[in-house]
Amino acid sequence: MNQTLVTEFFVKGFSETPHLQPLFFVFFLSLYTVALSGNILIFVTISFNSTLHTPMYFFLVNLAVVDILCTSTILPKLLGNMVGRKTISYEGCMAQLYFFTLSLGAELLLFTAMAYDHVAICHPLHCSTMMSKRVCMLLAAGVWSISILNTSINSIHTGLMIQLTFCGPNKINHFLCEIPSLLLLSCTSTYLNNIMIIIADIYFGVINFVLTMVSYGFIICSILKIRTTEGKKKAFSTCSSHLIVVTIYYTTVIYTYILPGSGSSMDNVKVVAVLYTTISPTLNPLIYTLRNKDFKIALKKIFPFIK
Repeated sequence: MNQTLVTEFFVKGFSETPHLQPLFFVFFLSLYTVALSGNILIFVTISFNSTLHTPMYFFLVNLAVVDILCTSTILPKLLGNMVGRKTISYEGCMAQLYFFTLSLGAELLLFTAMAYDHVAICHPLHCSTMMSKRVCMLLAAGVWSISILNTSINSIHTGLMIQLTFCGPNKINHFLCEIPSLLLLSCTSTYLNNIMIIIADIYFGVINFVLTMVSYGFIICSILKIRTTEGKKKAFSTCSSHLIVVTIYYTTVIYTYILPGSGSSMDNVKVVAVLYTTISPTLNPLIYTLRNKDFKIALKKIFPFIK
């Protein structure tokens, strides 16, 4: 009771060596610029081109919004800490935690919805039935409904975190405010927080992962039925790139939230967290849209100066 409550946290980041800071700054600034510009380009192009108003591009617009939210929640503060004091206020830390977990859950839900849409595309004869207007409306309503539920769960996560008392160490061994690293600093019991993490892992991680992998299993089976070798190569090229992005995202999230957040493992978690907070939002525009012929045509119509 005699200890002073924490009002700000010291964010350790990646390295405390001065000569490495400029390299990290340029690296993350470049990634943030590419991720932000690429996802904004996707949002504008799809929104203002009626030919792209299909279920697939609908979900891609949502994915672009989520990626913008994720990177803008993490990277500006990270870049600011590299050139100034490596601190974040208690209120700022809780806000970052809320919006980051929101974007994390929304991305997992969108991957599942997009995997089902890819299954429909692989069955041209049944595509109109599988992705009819009614089905699309139901699927969209499901995504938004679960996103609202996701917001409620994030509020519980953040609310439980606010209930904790931080009165001792205030040095976060990470580059962002994330649940595992914050729980290590609490002076009070984190039992309820750990229960909520398990529930969220099962709901957003396990269930969505299984549904996504089942969908890609159907996609691979459909590709194997293609008679021509060239057709199989083209289909596998698109499917494999999507599957790699999804696999990397899920494995990094599972690694972060299942392994104990202590000791040397936290150093590994920081590196792994870069993949799903920075690398994935940067690669998504390249993987999902900028390699797509229809998107390129629409992009040139809106921005004729782009070659």
